Amino acid sequence: MSVSVLSPSRLLGDVSGILQAASLLILLLLLIKAVQLYLHRQWLLKALQQFPCPPSHWLFGHIQELQQDQELQRIQKWVETFPSACPHWLWGGKVRVQLYDPDYMKVILGRSDPKSHGSYRFLAPWIGIEIHGECKALLLPLWNLQHKGLEEYAILLDSRTSYAGWPGQWQLQWQHGQAKMSPTQALAWGPGFLHGFKPPWEGNEHQDKWEELLGQDSPLEVFQHVSLMTLDTIMKCAFSHQGSIQVDRNSQSYIQAISDLNNLVFSRVRNAFHQNDTIYSLTSAGRWTHRACQLAHQHTDQVIQLRKAQLQKEGELEKIKRKRHLDFLDILLLAKMENGSILSDKDLRAEVDTFMFEGHDTTASGISWILYALATHPKHQERCREEIHSLLGDGASITWNHLDQMPYTTMCIKEALRLYPPVPGIGRELSTPVTFPDGRSLPKGIMVLLSIYGLHHNPKVWPNPEVFDPFRFAPGSAQHSHAFLPFSGGSRNCIGKQFAMNELKVATALTLLRFELLPDPTRIPIPIARLVLKSKNGIHLRLRRLPNPCEDKDQL
Repeated sequence: MSVSVLSPSRLLGDVSGILQAASLLILLLLLIKAVQLYLHRQWLLKALQQFPCPPSHWLFGHIQELQQDQELQRIQKWVETFPSACPHWLWGGKVRVQLYDPDYMKVILGRSDPKSHGSYRFLAPWIGIEIHGECKALLLPLWNLQHKGLEEYAILLDSRTSYAGWPGQWQLQWQHGQAKMSPTQALAWGPGFLHGFKPPWEGNEHQDKWEELLGQDSPLEVFQHVSLMTLDTIMKCAFSHQGSIQVDRNSQSYIQAISDLNNLVFSRVRNAFHQNDTIYSLTSAGRWTHRACQLAHQHTDQVIQLRKAQLQKEGELEKIKRKRHLDFLDILLLAKMENGSILSDKDLRAEVDTFMFEGHDTTASGISWILYALATHPKHQERCREEIHSLLGDGASITWNHLDQMPYTTMCIKEALRLYPPVPGIGRELSTPVTFPDGRSLPKGIMVLLSIYGLHHNPKVWPNPEVFDPFRFAPGSAQHSHAFLPFSGGSRNCIGKQFAMNELKVATALTLLRFELLPDPTRIPIPIARLVLKSKNGIHLRLRRLPNPCEDKDQL
């Protein structure tokens, strides 16, 4: 009697054969992938043979040398050992060449290489797109308008009207003669910026909280409070926001979400197993990232919808254009309204997410580290205070003209930015081969990291780089054009650097008038590299209230 073709034994044999074939296919694919990785690593080793580096593991790279948030400290040692540049192996098949020489920086910043896709794509769930506008203290996502098909719009700087629309007069024009959009109007970031700036101790709603904190005579972690202040500033200056961000719980949740995303994106870049989006979404870090992005998007969506409702209440668009200056969000909304659906709600949110993050987090980092630098150098702090007091006088208000009349304070701010650059590094992927002034070269496709932190701590560029010396920036001092890059450089440098610099000046001046800054010797900040420069253990200061000779009489 014949065996049925559907017998269990035959089915089992068929399944076994399929599994064997699948196993062989998987093994073959893994072998092909292994060969590809091997050949890619050999290509990298050959491409980087002119650039020595510390010994690295063939699989784990330099991970053993860069554990426990010691990357910046390790970079400082590499800067002293390896001239101009040093490869940093993230793992066996991924490397980036860290640059920290001003001549090298000048070469790369003079090119138009894109940001490294492998790193910046991890920002896509948050800001929706890769960042196209280079900026350290502020990113201006209007660069992205070209990416979105709005080539007709251009930002023009009219230097003849310095501070009229700040910096200079930013104008939005329709290049091809179609539907000109208020070419003579400027972004309202001039003297009105001072009205948008509110230190965290100002206002009735903050007074009780700060009096209580200061009355405890205990160190205060300043980064969180400064972040709320800078978010408040950018919301008022760029988004026409009314009210106080600093006491809004939703805003505090947004600040925490941004802090989480800083850590999560940074960690993902360095984890070989988190490169795939699908795999990452299944991990706890991936789910955490998703929740943080949702919180950030809820905040920006609320800002956009609120501004849309306000514009509708104000009446016709032409009336708005005639009677008020356009801020950043107005420009985006009007660009959409005058051009159909060119900018979708998702595109709007991406632009606002980018601008809001870079408009507050980098300046918060800068201000916090400036306050720490002055706290640890009391003689310089006191000299700045004397300069500010002599400028403002008893009971005087800080005005726009004052911002260019505090040279020593500006020198101290720049020296703090040298020691603690708000953005420690910028990634690029070479689109064409490059040859550096010393004759060494890199091929197309190599990732480079412009280490701003390494550059600013390079002893060949800055003698005794760990010493706080404001006279490095004294008038007439000679510097390489690319030795000091807190706001990047080249054609894609920070468009908002003047805005940021003035915000740093105002925050520093108003703080020193009211408080003596003292460090907490038990908690010395440990700088760590994230999207912006943070401290591993926070930035803790003691603030001792001074007699206030400069009361705020309608100052803000």
